[in-house]
Amino acid sequence: MDLRNALWRTSTRSGASGGNCVEVASDLPGVVAVRDSKDVTGPALIFGPAAWTAFVAQVAGRP
Repeated sequence: MDLRNALWRTSTRSGASGGNCVEVASDLPGVVAVRDSKDVTGPALIFGPAAWTAFVAQVAGRP
């Protein structure tokens, strides 16, 4: 999958220095991509929208 034109965003909780976080691109048709903010040219994980929504809900402590 070509991710060169993806719009990546970093959590606002990561602070000004970026730190150890992930970046998420949710502007892709039918998928959500996740990558390491310290290695932006490295690999990305690709999730379907339902899997991503379930993951975020679990992290946030929602059922």
